[in-house]
Amino acid sequence: MPGCTSGPLHPDWRDRRGLPIGQGRSAPSHLEDIIVIEAAVIDLNRLRHSCGQCSLHQLCLPETMAKADMERLDSLVKRRRPLTRGGVLFRSGDAMSALFVARDGAFKTTALGEDGSMQVIGFHLPGELIGLDALGDGAHRCDAEALGPASVCEIPFNDLSRLAAELPSLQRQLLRIIGRSVGRDQDHLEMMGRRHASERLALFLYSLSERYQALGHCEREFSLPMSREDIASYLGMVIETVSRTFSRLQEDGVIAVRGRQLRILDGTRLAKLAHEPESQRLRG
Repeated sequence: MPGCTSGPLHPDWRDRRGLPIGQGRSAPSHLEDIIVIEAAVIDLNRLRHSCGQCSLHQLCLPETMAKADMERLDSLVKRRRPLTRGGVLFRSGDAMSALFVARDGAFKTTALGEDGSMQVIGFHLPGELIGLDALGDGAHRCDAEALGPASVCEIPFNDLSRLAAELPSLQRQLLRIIGRSVGRDQDHLEMMGRRHASERLALFLYSLSERYQALGHCEREFSLPMSREDIASYLGMVIETVSRTFSRLQEDGVIAVRGRQLRILDGTRLAKLAHEPESQRLRG
């Protein structure tokens, strides 16, 4: 995992003596060694109304589209009012009417598990499409709700389909987006297949850091918009195991955590935990 800065990753991460972490000292081993001043990880205040001027346009549908084609797509987009925490975009069984782009804030998708409980099956960051689950049979197979204050762009699906039939560039971009979604699903399956909690959490954090990097932000310091309970549900773990695993990774100097602010201290070690099961590491 490449570093995003040459010095301390954030000037507000300091030890008890007031020295920036990363300057001449080892990684902290305890949560109380870190003093964090709240930082805005994703600044979307400058978002404008058109797709071409939106700061997320490199991540969304217009990524590789010509200006004229982008203007045609922009004419389809509806800007929805902001959502509060728990605001619902759609529920399981709803007919598909539109695709949504997370414009500000993050979302989770949940589905009913075999035991009758709701399980988190996905997270969506700004610039990522929500609602692809209904492409197969036209009905949503999960619920989608905001993790906090959020807003979305709504693209009516029938209008989008007609436009895609006319614009090869839009067709290609839709395929890329579907491919990314499939890739995230594969990552999730790999997480669930790991025996050790540290490997599951490491792969989750590594994947999340790559998505933040795609947003144009430092991949080694970011906010976790989801709760520990949501992470536990997503990884098929209990909350106590998630908390212990966060503490263990922190004590080992792999990450530093303060509330929902996370900093990766040892990217190489996190990558090894994420991509090499214990059996491979032991052989190495």
